[in-house]
Amino acid sequence: MTTAYPLRPFLRADTMALRELFAHSIEELTADDYDEDQRVAWASSAADADAFAERLAGMVTLVVQVDGEYAGFASLKDNDKFEMLYVHPYFAGQGVGAALADAIERLAQGRGAAAITVEASDTAEPFFGARGYQATQRNMMPRDDLWLPNTTMKKRLGAANDG
Repeated sequence: MTTAYPLRPFLRADTMALRELFAHSIEELTADDYDEDQRVAWASSAADADAFAERLAGMVTLVVQVDGEYAGFASLKDNDKFEMLYVHPYFAGQGVGAALADAIERLAQGRGAAAITVEASDTAEPFFGARGYQATQRNMMPRDDLWLPNTTMKKRLGAANDG
């Protein structure tokens, strides 16, 4: 059972805090799977605050705050792509990611998606695998002058997958 966390839509006022959360999450939670240069290149994709805000606003982005602290955020793109899921390192392992994933999957299903896909980092692949996502393709994503590996994963949505 997933811990209940208050979810709310992204507001532009969240941009700076979510950029910081994004960078902390990458730096601290992915160090076992990506080297320092890869992590810096990945985190730099949020360097332009306006572009990052536009990216988040262009999707259904949900935010979790706990006692005023930003705990995590997730985004659904085109009603069937789990585009982003980032949890602050202080809240890792406390159910924030699962609560956000539950909500994103419910949104996708409610918007008519029969399945949802994600480009899971090597760090996130076990999390999504435990949620019933199946690996369909291995990828190498260019970031700056580097390549970051990830895996396309897909989960069928429906009553059989609830819970």
